[in-house]
Amino acid sequence: MVFWAKVNNIQIDGVSFIGHHSFRAFNEGMRLKQCIEYRESLTGIKVGRIGADSIYANNANRTTCTPKSMMTCFAQKEPKSKEEVGGIKKARRIIGNLKVTVMAGSFGNKKQHYAVGRSKARNMFCETLLLFYGIHTANAAFLAAGQMAKGMKKAA
Repeated sequence: MVFWAKVNNIQIDGVSFIGHHSFRAFNEGMRLKQCIEYRESLTGIKVGRIGADSIYANNANRTTCTPKSMMTCFAQKEPKSKEEVGGIKKARRIIGNLKVTVMAGSFGNKKQHYAVGRSKARNMFCETLLLFYGIHTANAAFLAAGQMAKGMKKAA
């Protein structure tokens, strides 16, 4: 029997957190509000910018982000005034580029490098254990690399 967990992964400054995982199908595009709440509970800081895939650009997520003045990389639904378009368009492009370079493929890379891609787990418990092991090993490697870089800057 083969198990495949579906994971909703969030990243904060390069460190990954599993927002939700399940062996049943779910629409991750509907989980943005929970991801925002989870991130705010972890850091204690309000979210100001969100970089997310286009699957997240639905009306429910737009109505969550707009009242809180969160800048997103979502494409706009209607045209705005020319003065507003210039700055907002540039900010959206920057957020989108950061999302693509940092987040895109991060979970795939973790699965590849930490042997959790095609899990040979025989039950859901083992696959969940391997999944969390892979994510946290990748986080530890990322944080260690950051500490080494800081140490080398101080030494130089």
